[in-house]
Amino acid sequence: MSEQNKPFVITDRRKFTPEGELRPDAEISRTDEEREATTPVAAPVEPPPPAAEASPEPASDADYPPPPTAEQTEQTNAAYQATSDRLDTALRAANPGGDHPPAMTFEALVQSVYMTAIMQLGGATPEGQQPQVDILGARQSIDMLGILAEKTKGNLSDSEQRLLESALFELRMAFLEITQALARSAATKTPNGTPGKPSIVR
Repeated sequence: MSEQNKPFVITDRRKFTPEGELRPDAEISRTDEEREATTPVAAPVEPPPPAAEASPEPASDADYPPPPTAEQTEQTNAAYQATSDRLDTALRAANPGGDHPPAMTFEALVQSVYMTAIMQLGGATPEGQQPQVDILGARQSIDMLGILAEKTKGNLSDSEQRLLESALFELRMAFLEITQALARSAATKTPNGTPGKPSIVR
C-alpha cells in the first residue's frame, strides 16, 4: 500500500478521561515519573513562637559617648580655670570692696540642693500666703542627695557625712509631712484656695 493510500489513524494521547480518571492505556512518561519522585513535599509551616515582650535594659557603656582623652581634659580644665579667674577679676573691678564669690565645696553643694528642695516644699512662702508645693521637683532634689550619699559613701569626712545625713533626714521628714497634709486635704475635699493649705504646683 502506498503512503498516500494509508488510512488516517487518530491516537488519543490524553492521560485522563473526561471524568478525571486515569485512562488504562495512558502512558506516563519517564519525565513525569521522575518529576513525581523528585518533587519535594512541602513541610507544614509552623507559626513562629510569640515574641517575648521587650524589657528595658539598663544602659551599657556602649550607650555613652567615649570619654575625653587626658589631654582634652587637661586643656579644658586649664581654659575653664583661666576664664573663671578673668571673671573674678572683672567682678572685683566692677564691685570694689565686694565679697569674693565663695569657692564651691561639698558642703556648698549639699546646701544648695537642700535649699532648692525646701523651696520646692513651700518653705520659702511669705507669711500669710498659700504655700506652693512642687512635690515632684522636691522628690527629685531629695533623690539627688540620696544618690550623692550612695556614691560618696566611705569618701567623706565626718563633718561632710553628718551634714549630708542631716539634710536628707530633714528633707525626707518635710516631704512626708507635706504629702500627708495633701492627702488629708484631698480626703476632706478641702479646696486648694483655702488659706494656709499647701497646693500642688505640678
